[in-house]
Amino acid sequence: MNIFITGANGFVGTHLREYLIADTDIKLFTPSSKELDLSDEDAVDHYILQNKIDIIVHTANRGGGRDTLDMKSITEYNLRIFFNIVKHEKNVKKIISFGSGAEYGKHKPIIQAKEEEYLTSFPLDEYGFYKSITSRYIEKSQNIVQLRIFGAYGEYENYRYKFISNAIVKNLLHLPITINKNVYFDYIYIDDLVKMIDFFIYNDTKEKIYNVTTGTKVDLVTLANLVNEVSDFKSEISVINEGLNHEYTSNNERLLKELGDFPFTSHKNAIAKMRCYFQKNLEQLDIQTIKEDPYIKKIDSMWKGK
Repeated sequence: MNIFITGANGFVGTHLREYLIADTDIKLFTPSSKELDLSDEDAVDHYILQNKIDIIVHTANRGGGRDTLDMKSITEYNLRIFFNIVKHEKNVKKIISFGSGAEYGKHKPIIQAKEEEYLTSFPLDEYGFYKSITSRYIEKSQNIVQLRIFGAYGEYENYRYKFISNAIVKNLLHLPITINKNVYFDYIYIDDLVKMIDFFIYNDTKEKIYNVTTGTKVDLVTLANLVNEVSDFKSEISVINEGLNHEYTSNNERLLKELGDFPFTSHKNAIAKMRCYFQKNLEQLDIQTIKEDPYIKKIDSMWKGK
């Protein structure tokens, strides 16, 4: 089986590539952006047809993070590469795409959201708007599945601003862990996510869109305390603004009907594994940015929409 992973050098793509590489039934195609420009329609056409791709796992996109708030043309670029991929729906057995909880509109609380509730309104921000458009297209497709992520975390993520890895690195450096405002998320560990993707590669499913989440909320203060629990050093935990930011959680009943009794990794065990990884790689990290913590000032913009 020939599987083409777009964005194979990104966070999800890297973990998925490492997970699938041991499967002898799979031949992986993982071109870098220099090797294949996904915005070039002719180049994408040639690549998919020439390599007789069976399944496309489309993880590539721009935006969605604090480091990309000022990025322009997010909607146009992402939709262009999305449609360059999905035009091949009839040429492959299956396409797996990825949505975001931002589709519901992060300018308001998102609480235990069910898959279809994204249709009630459009998000105000470009990234969420783009993801919402892709879901609406996929609803009418034949063999495309949208896996909607609310918050995946793990090794290789951008520790400069991603909360859990950032907190782990700060703890390793004996720095305080600072939270702009506490908030409930529905985080999923990357090892669990790639196992779910593997399931969707090999199995036909009933629905077009699935919330790939734990279905259980956890707040940032609790996660920071877990970072301290698995460490010999106890970082000071401070919250700049009182109260809670907009909740960002989902309902995953549709997913569990497909997966059955899925053994989710506990946040404590995941954080312990991540701590070992970052400890081994501490000397290669951008320590100065961690100390300056510039991205914390941008977090409020993530929840305002425009």
